[in-house]
Amino acid sequence: MKRRSLPVAAALAATAALLLTACGSGDDSANDKIAGADHASASPKESASPSGAPAEDKPDGVDVSLPKDINLVFDWDAPKDKNEAAAMEDAANYIRAIYHGVDKRTANDAAVVAYSTGDGLHYAQVQINDRVKGGWTATGTRRQYNVSTRSAANGSAVEVAFCVDSSKFYGKEVKTGKVLKTTPSITDFGYFKIIMVKAPTADSLWQASKVYVQEKAAKCQ
Repeated sequence: MKRRSLPVAAALAATAALLLTACGSGDDSANDKIAGADHASASPKESASPSGAPAEDKPDGVDVSLPKDINLVFDWDAPKDKNEAAAMEDAANYIRAIYHGVDKRTANDAAVVAYSTGDGLHYAQVQINDRVKGGWTATGTRRQYNVSTRSAANGSAVEVAFCVDSSKFYGKEVKTGKVLKTTPSITDFGYFKIIMVKAPTADSLWQASKVYVQEKAAKCQ
């Protein structure tokens, strides 16, 4: 869905990951203060040249399209709060961007820098580079659900938390095309918290600044 355009001063980096593994872990939901909410967002870099992806795959003028065998399902409804809805949408675009990078075999794709900053950018690039070095991409369906949002008191950050079911999402060897299927288990479920912050130079754009992951999340089964 085309929602807005990045200014000329916006985007350069990476997209797409397999099972996203923790940049942090644990559950701080009982804490009213959003972890990482005071993290300042870096200015986006110069925009990369647009690719041939259809407009609906470039919600911010950045290509987050994926091959047909990578299906990212975001089973959630937008909240009424405008900022929280925009942050949630761009949290989804951040996930798409990581997998786009995995598919394109580079951690320097425009979408990752557009949708992340600081620790969020580092996290995305580590995820992509690990898959590139291992010779893997992804295939199947990855479902995101049970989403919740909460805003920092000053409105500068939004925590987007959700469950992930990767039981039908697999690694795939790039050279051979072999799908690395696994036996379904609790390891297929994770609970994510992504701290989204407003980009300093792009109206309505939110960037992932920190990522926290609880692996083997029984509450998501």
